[in-house]
Amino acid sequence: MSVSMKDLDPAFRGSGQKDGLEIWRIENFKPVPIPASSYGKFFMGDSYIILKTTALKNGSLRHDIHYWIGKDTSQDEAGTAAILTVELDAALGGRAVQYREVQGNETEKFLSYFRPCIMPRPGGVSSGFKHVDVNDQDHETRLYVCHGKHVVHVKEVPFARSSLNHDDIFILDTKSKIFQFNGSNSSIQERAKALEVVQYIKDTFHEGKCEIASVEDGRMMADAEAGEFWGFFGGFAPLPRRAPAEGNEKHEETAIKLLCFDQGKLEPVNYESLAHELLQTNKCYFLDCGAELYVWMGRTTSLQERKGASEAAEKLLSDSNRTKTHIIKVIEGFETVMFKSKFKEWPQTPDLKLSSEDGRGKVAALLKRQGLNVKGLMKAAPAKEEPQSYIDCTGNLQVWRVNDKDKALLSSSDQSKFYTGDCYIFQYTYAGDDKEECLIGTWFGKKSVEEDRVTAVSLASKMVESAKFQAVQARLYEGKEPVQFFVIFQSLQVFKGGLSSGYKKFIAENGIDDDSYSEEGLALFRIQGSGPENMQAIQVEPVASSLNSSYCYILHDGNTVFTWAGNLTTALDQELMERQLDVIKPNTQSRSQKEGSETDQIWSLLGGKSEYSSQKMVRELESDPHLFSCVLSKGNLKVKEIHHFTQDDLMTEDVFILDCHTSIFVWVGQQVDVKVRLQALDIGEKFVVLDFLMENLARETPIFTVTEGSEPPFFTRFFTWDSAKSLMHGNSYQRKLAIVKGGGAPALDKPRRRTPVYSGRSTTQDKSQRSRSMSFSPERVRVRGRSPAFTALAANFESSSNRNLSTPPVVKKLYPKSLTPDSSNTSSKSSAIAALAGSSDRPTQTPTPESIKDGSESEKPKQVEDAKDAGAMNNRVESLTINEDAKENEPEDDEGLPIYPYERLKTTAADPVTEIDVTRRETYLSSAEFKEKFGMTKEAFSKLPKWKQNRLKIDLQLF
Repeated sequence: MSVSMKDLDPAFRGSGQKDGLEIWRIENFKPVPIPASSYGKFFMGDSYIILKTTALKNGSLRHDIHYWIGKDTSQDEAGTAAILTVELDAALGGRAVQYREVQGNETEKFLSYFRPCIMPRPGGVSSGFKHVDVNDQDHETRLYVCHGKHVVHVKEVPFARSSLNHDDIFILDTKSKIFQFNGSNSSIQERAKALEVVQYIKDTFHEGKCEIASVEDGRMMADAEAGEFWGFFGGFAPLPRRAPAEGNEKHEETAIKLLCFDQGKLEPVNYESLAHELLQTNKCYFLDCGAELYVWMGRTTSLQERKGASEAAEKLLSDSNRTKTHIIKVIEGFETVMFKSKFKEWPQTPDLKLSSEDGRGKVAALLKRQGLNVKGLMKAAPAKEEPQSYIDCTGNLQVWRVNDKDKALLSSSDQSKFYTGDCYIFQYTYAGDDKEECLIGTWFGKKSVEEDRVTAVSLASKMVESAKFQAVQARLYEGKEPVQFFVIFQSLQVFKGGLSSGYKKFIAENGIDDDSYSEEGLALFRIQGSGPENMQAIQVEPVASSLNSSYCYILHDGNTVFTWAGNLTTALDQELMERQLDVIKPNTQSRSQKEGSETDQIWSLLGGKSEYSSQKMVRELESDPHLFSCVLSKGNLKVKEIHHFTQDDLMTEDVFILDCHTSIFVWVGQQVDVKVRLQALDIGEKFVVLDFLMENLARETPIFTVTEGSEPPFFTRFFTWDSAKSLMHGNSYQRKLAIVKGGGAPALDKPRRRTPVYSGRSTTQDKSQRSRSMSFSPERVRVRGRSPAFTALAANFESSSNRNLSTPPVVKKLYPKSLTPDSSNTSSKSSAIAALAGSSDRPTQTPTPESIKDGSESEKPKQVEDAKDAGAMNNRVESLTINEDAKENEPEDDEGLPIYPYERLKTTAADPVTEIDVTRRETYLSSAEFKEKFGMTKEAFSKLPKWKQNRLKIDLQLF
């Protein structure tokens, strides 16, 4: 169904063609566009139509239409908005989802467009209301109540003590100060979100010039801010229990009802099981779920029928006084996930047909095999852009094979040779923005046994736990690897069979022949990849049907070696084949074969000619990301989508899942219980099984677990990321309060340790596979007389600038890492952090210098420079060590400050000390307790660089 443009209201013409919002107000029953500067400003006496257009990654546009009804709007005006919404949808192609929004009960999706909140104002067009700038009139004291963990519903309530209660959060807006009153039963997350409203009120109604105060429920008049707050209500008095709010509808769980709207009448549909087949394409249906009323419109229904259904839905709710029920209108073929989830089963969307380019290539390859000239037909399709890895590929790699409930370290020459019957654990350290990042992952071969998979996950999880959860953990399956995995390994070979005892035992018990790869046997490899830094050789069945015109292959039978290039391959494909040949069969002569001109010998080795494909295997494309908050309760995972998410939605007390279809990220906040942290991977696996978006997620979808403060670039790319926020201490409310009271988020210029390399280590690589240096070497000799902390620093500290270390830059409160220019010359690797945490009895692992490629002349000057820097660094560390030892026995000086116990000085103290300089908590420790906690004297500590001092204080919860 479509609508003619001549029948469309002129105000709607040209709408919905680009990403963003468009808003119309209903004036005299006509839509009138409002300027972008007025977006988010709604008047209670009006109705509005809001169009949200989203540009998807696949190039298409998605439309969501909302019609908002103010509490004082007329019934006729509200009905006009509902009808015009149907017309707008028809003009956009009949694919939009339409939402009815009632003032005070808006959907979270709608409110997410206008963060942090909307605050409707009295009046409207029909009442002749003229807007007066609030800053030009005397300020009126107002009281608001706030609800919501992810988006905030704000409602003005009477300015009276009786409006307050223990369950909610209230904002008192006075002329010179804004108070936030936190009910004792309110959550930390709700308090944090309410502070965003406080900031909005300050900026909107006070021109950013007023004080902000927070008041905790239960604090008496002794607290100055609490006393000032209660003074507005005539003094402190106990609050009563909250009475049910007016119009607070409770939607009891009722049976879902299906009604058919046909020829202006509603008829109930009887069913035993709610099935998709009940919906007929030439009719409209109502699915009444209590809190939501869905209106489903068949594709062949007319515009008039859809308008009639829309009017009937409004009347149904009006007659039953269901003012809080949401109306959601969906079109056949474009239903929402929540609508489809109400049915017992919903058919999968049919797969898309091959593109014209794919079809042309398939025909061309077939004709060339028959000896025909296909020059004109072989026109190459435009190259698809390779996905970026967002990970530095110059890091250090270690790989272990899982064997007999343990792991065995592989040599650098074997660490990129995997077997499909085995499981592997890998650890990769690489340069982040201001510190070393670490990725610990497991790889499961397609034919690996369950026992080895369980062992691999258990061992990898222990490695992550020992790293204090500062490492990202990945769970990967063969055939579903993300681009980050391939870039880490660069040149990867996957062989048939397995070497682990678990695999050998499995095939023996099941009478399966061992087909593990043998250099002396017959083997066929498919070569794939995007370049020298991302190439793989995958062993396949040695038969002709395994060939593909879009790939190159290596075939060997002992020392008899053939290379085969399909007609649709490029020069790059053939170069990658040559590189892989140097790994699989080095120093062996090979015979080149082109598709269509093969010798009889190659067909004999492959068991004779056979039909094969010419279509290139296309990996699943990354979809637009979706963020979910999730709670694991009694083994059941409950998820809730967060619309139009930002970094601020990642609350430190919670667990979130980011779903981009090709990968799943489980983000765990710092304040999450350790038991829940250990279940992060299980949460991701349950989400994959749940398949909330009904996108047919494969069980093998890659899962990454990410801890707050250790987010890798391939996670933060989905946000507008501010590292300073993720490095703050305290709970969500304390962090937000520090920002709000400080006048907004600080604009810190975060330095980079060094520029990450995403595309490759060197442009002049030798064809042979280069070896990797191991990231940690347990056998490395430790310098005699140095503590583990200084040993770690000696391995990780890079050359500093000439700035005097005794005059460090100022570090702002609440930010645990120095974000000053000097930080760019430091490397705070995980091993150094562990050593500095005070665990001097724990062995320290330090990375060895990365191996340099043979023949790379351009890197020689850098080696000399690095050697000089390393010598200077060692001299500095030796000096620091000697000074530390010399000063250790000198008298202590408490600077005349009062002394407090460590337990009261911590940032997480239950009974914290007040009236101290919170940026220098350590100075209030006694000399004995200081030395016990820090492992050095106060004077030795004072001579450390500022960034090192802060790191120690962070680990001891003194910063």
